[in-house]
Amino acid sequence: MIRKIKITVLSSLLMGIGINGFIIPIHLINGGLWGVSLILNYLLGFKVAITFICLNAPIFIVARLYDKTYFFNGLLGVLISSVIIYLLTPIQFMVHMSTLCSVLLGGTAIGIGLGFMLREHISPGGIDLLALIISKLFSINVGMALLLLDAIIIFIGILTLRDERLIYSLTIVIIAGLTATIITSIKSIKVYV
Repeated sequence: MIRKIKITVLSSLLMGIGINGFIIPIHLINGGLWGVSLILNYLLGFKVAITFICLNAPIFIVARLYDKTYFFNGLLGVLISSVIIYLLTPIQFMVHMSTLCSVLLGGTAIGIGLGFMLREHISPGGIDLLALIISKLFSINVGMALLLLDAIIIFIGILTLRDERLIYSLTIVIIAGLTATIITSIKSIKVYV
C-alpha cells in the first residue's frame, strides 16, 4: 500500500505540472473528466480539482459495484491527484511557453504520470477508471482504451465547439495516451520508490 501511495504522489506531481504548468495557461483541455473540469473552469470559474471530484461520483458508484479493488485504488488516486493538482495551482502563472511546447511537454508529463498509475491499477478517476474496467473486460491495453475514450470526447468537442484550440487538446490527448500506452506495455520498466 505504501508503494501505491508513493507512485500515486509522484505520478500526481507529474500530472499536476502538466495540467497547471502547460495546459491551463494556454486554455487547453485534457481528455476525460479532467477536460470537462477544465472547460467548467474556463467558462464558469469552477475549481478544477473540486469539480473533478464531483464529476467522479457516478463512475465510482459503478466501480464499487463492479470491482472493489478498482474502487479503492481509484479513490486513492482521485483524492491524492486532486489535492496535488490543487496545490500546484500557483505554477499556472510561472511557465510561459509557446503553444506547441506546452502541448508536447504537458501531454508527455500527464502521460508519464498516468502511465505509472495505470501500471499499478490505480486511477486518478473518471475516464481513466472506466478505461481500467474496459481493459479488463475486453483484454486490451489500458492506455489504448484511455486514448480511444479521450479522443472520442475531444473529437465531439471539436465538432460541437469548432475551436482550433481543441485540435491542440486532441494532440495532448494523443501524446498522453500514447505515452501511457508505452509505459503500461513495457514490462521491464521498474519504479523504485
